[in-house]
Amino acid sequence: MQITSILAIYILFWVISAFIMLPIGIKTHDELGQSKIAGQADSAPANFKPKLVIIRATILASILFGLFYANYVFEWITTETFI
Repeated sequence: MQITSILAIYILFWVISAFIMLPIGIKTHDELGQSKIAGQADSAPANFKPKLVIIRATILASILFGLFYANYVFEWITTETFI
């Protein structure tokens, strides 16, 4: 597998992982008992931490990519598995 393929597949895993991690741990102002600014949406997050999302997404993407690459090398699941 070429390095460009590895990088592209890892980036795909990372983006999917980031979208999975976005809603985890997020609370609204109402849930935290904080006051809202006039015109603010009721569902707006009050405690969004992008660094935490990046760290969690990187960890999840690394695990998923590791499993993907191990399957590529050791051929645990192949197309013949589904035929």
